[in-house]
This record gives sequence, structure tokens and C-alpha cells, in this order.
Amino acid sequence: MQGLLNDRRILVTGGSRGLGLAFAESIARAGARVVIADILQQQVEQAAAALQEQGLDVSGVFVDLADPAAILRCAEQTVATLGGLDGLVNNAAVTNSGGKTTEELDIATWDQVMQVNVRGTWLMTNACLPALRSSGRGAIVNLASDTPLWGAPRLLAYTASKGAIIAMTRTLARELGNDNITVNAIAPGLVLVEATEYVPEARHRLYTEQRAIQRQQLPEDVCGAVVFALSDLSRFITGQTLPVNGGFVMP
Repeated sequence: MQGLLNDRRILVTGGSRGLGLAFAESIARAGARVVIADILQQQVEQAAAALQEQGLDVSGVFVDLADPAAILRCAEQTVATLGGLDGLVNNAAVTNSGGKTTEELDIATWDQVMQVNVRGTWLMTNACLPALRSSGRGAIVNLASDTPLWGAPRLLAYTASKGAIIAMTRTLARELGNDNITVNAIAPGLVLVEATEYVPEARHRLYTEQRAIQRQQLPEDVCGAVVFALSDLSRFITGQTLPVNGGFVMP
């Protein structure tokens, strides 16, 4: 992947750890200049510093996807730091609705998941659009999930939010095509990261045993798809959802 993203300027949300951090490192190693944004301000600064020590061009900024003003500030800081923007990876999300049935799920949790995962993705996209239009080769990658593709139980709010991301991806692709901006979604399976530590072992076994490739999924398994979707190799691909889950779901 080295050189695929030379001279690109990319923003990755939720980039202080887990999948987001893996994406940021892979994107930077492919030649891009990267800004990682996260609500965990100290962690995002530490993550950026660690990648800088490896010779990668990565900076960190604060963002709270529940706060529209913070989203605008993040986009402005990113564009100022990078001198423009060629790509946006909408990765940040909350997963705090796991383990509850529809009757056990409370309104506050539902609202928080929708506010961050759906509204936050929409507002971050809007905040970055002027710079992406100016780029002439803009690419948006939305992190969905395979959960809405198979109907993961006891995960209703999160699953619904990621289903919304898939639907938004299609509409945005049609709206932004004439601006030469591609919009695609990547739908990982259950990945071994900090955010999935709460997932019961039985769910991990279900994924592993039912995959065509029967092993646990790691962050690096998803990175290639994200880099590809940001690169010139995918300039005529838009509005698509790519499951990256070892063959657990084959839509």
C-alpha cells in the first residue's frame, strides 16, 4: 500500500485507539498526511506523538461528535493543519447498547447512540464538504458494521445506527458524485479491539466458527479496504458497502 495515498490529506475520527488508530497508521504509511480526531484528548495527542516518532505525518485534534460546534472546530483545525482535505474516514462511534433486548434498551442510550453515530457522521461530513469539494478528488469512507446485514441480537441501537450509515452512504454518493467525491462504507465484523472487550465470549465464538476464514478478526484486516477506498484505485466506485468480516456475511 506504500505510495497509494501520496500527497493526500486525510481526517480520521475516533483515531486515538482501536480501529481508528490502525486506520490512521495504515493511511499515513501509504503516504498521506493524517489528522486523528477523538473525544479522548490526552489519548489522541499521545497516539499522534507515537506515530510521529515512527516518522509518520500525523497530528491530533479534539472532537466531540455530540457537539455540533466542536465538529465545526475540528474540521476547521484539520483543514488549517493540512492545508486542505482529500479524504474523511467517519470511524468514531459508541457501542454502549450491547447486551440489552429491545425491551431493556432505554431511551437515553438509544438517543446517545443515534446522536454520535448517525448525527455526528452527518455533521462531520457536512463540515468537511467545502474542503473535499475544493480537493477535486474527495473520498469519504464511512465505517458501518456487518451487524445490520445479519441482524445482530441484543444490539438494537448500534445495529440501527450502522444501518443508517449504510443508507446515508448511498444517498451521499448520489448527492456528491458531481463534486467528484466518492462515498463508500466499510462493514467490519467483530474485531478484537478495546471497544469489543465487553462482548461475551459466546459471540466471539459465533463469529469465528461461522466465518469462511475461521479465525478472529484483527484491526489490520480492515485497513486495506479503507486505504483502497481512499485511493485513486476506487475513483469509479461509490455508494457501495463492503463487508470485511472473513466471510461471516456474504450479501
